Amino acid sequence: MATDFKIPELGENVTAGDVVRLLVSQGDTVAKDQPILELETDKATIEVPSSVAGTVTEIRVEQGQRVKVGDVVLTVEEGAGAAAKGAEPGNEKDKEKAAPPAKQAEAADRGAKPKPQPVGAPEEGGLSQKSPGQAEQAEEPRGTARRGEVVEITRGARGAPAASAPGPAQPAAQAESGPAAAAAPSVRRLARELGVDIRQVRGTGPGGRIAVEDVEAFVKHALTGGAGVGAPAIPLPDFSKWGEVERRPMSNIRRKTAEHLSHAWNAIPHVTQHDQADITEVERLRQKYAAQAEQDGGKLTVTAIALKVVAGALVRFPQVNASVDMARREIVYKKAIHVGVAVDTDRGLLVPVIRDVNRKGILELSIELAKASEKARAGKLSLDEMQGGGITITNLGGIGGTAFTPIINWPEVAILGISRGSHAPVWRDGSDGRDGDFEPRLMLPLSLSYDHRVIDGADAARFLRWVAEAFEQPFLLSL
Repeated sequence: MATDFKIPELGENVTAGDVVRLLVSQGDTVAKDQPILELETDKATIEVPSSVAGTVTEIRVEQGQRVKVGDVVLTVEEGAGAAAKGAEPGNEKDKEKAAPPAKQAEAADRGAKPKPQPVGAPEEGGLSQKSPGQAEQAEEPRGTARRGEVVEITRGARGAPAASAPGPAQPAAQAESGPAAAAAPSVRRLARELGVDIRQVRGTGPGGRIAVEDVEAFVKHALTGGAGVGAPAIPLPDFSKWGEVERRPMSNIRRKTAEHLSHAWNAIPHVTQHDQADITEVERLRQKYAAQAEQDGGKLTVTAIALKVVAGALVRFPQVNASVDMARREIVYKKAIHVGVAVDTDRGLLVPVIRDVNRKGILELSIELAKASEKARAGKLSLDEMQGGGITITNLGGIGGTAFTPIINWPEVAILGISRGSHAPVWRDGSDGRDGDFEPRLMLPLSLSYDHRVIDGADAARFLRWVAEAFEQPFLLSL
């Protein structure tokens, strides 16, 4: 009996991805739970396991193709003998049947009109909790170049204008001449009351269905001049007039990062507080125990120590471990202490979340952080491993700089930035019994960006000073 394997649910609000690699071929025998393809979603590359067993008789996707939840990936024959005959070399008719129909489907899709999804269909969105500013398109337009592929190289004035390139905020299915937008009567009524042409609003629901939040986001971006989801993109000038240019498509992760940070910057009133911590004593301890951490498979870094410091600060300042629910006019205070750590990868910036940091020692955290960073760079993080954080730490000290203003990782309300430590003369007033004098001390710059809707400036300053003092007095870490 032939059985189709379809893309299963990938995680909360994740409904599409690009096929990075096929792990099986026609004629292979697959077992249940065996990985059959690698799929790149907005924030991670995941292996998709098979829910069926048998011999592969037909593969219906190609590498680089964008697929959605529910799309058929392959067909298996549950009787190995029957499937093997269909896959024998020389059987040209079966070969034609088993060939991926991508080209025929592409030609058919060009003339097909998108079908509205039923009202009760699962909601579509991005990696994080759904928000108007960070929901993604349900499907990329046909003909769009895949990740890493050069779209266009122009020389001089002969190149096509940049403004002619398709923009992510202008889906063809909702153009003036396209079909009617999929939206409930209440959503259409809201659009009329706000003076919005609903056909210009990009829906974030299944099949591009438009929700109330999409209309509100469209109005907000129109009023603020933003170019995020729902607002028309402002066309670029034709840079080819002044020299050679090259156009490359955004990867899923880069596009999602751009949308996520744009939403965070537009939605959150950011303020950044700067301070310095004297980490001279902590650095001595770090060097003393670094070898032990490496033997256990970890790396005792300033970031690993910062995890423990920040966990203590979140207990002391619960308003920093919170999120804002403007729809219900509530503040959500989180009891668990989960801390995200920004990791620089060749795919873009990823933020694995370390769970229950307050319950773990520094050496244990150094091991867990090393493993999480390795998984992030290998593209093996699951979606759940990047969700649910209370605050994020981003450390640029390995590169340089004296301070910066990190953008908050919504829906969190604060992010701690760490810059490169350097020696500086610090005045000692003699309170320790020695004569007053300048001493060379290792100073660590700290930058805390916070959501001013939840955190007052005085509380932010106290929080950052507490963090600095915990670095300066390692004994506090055990309290």
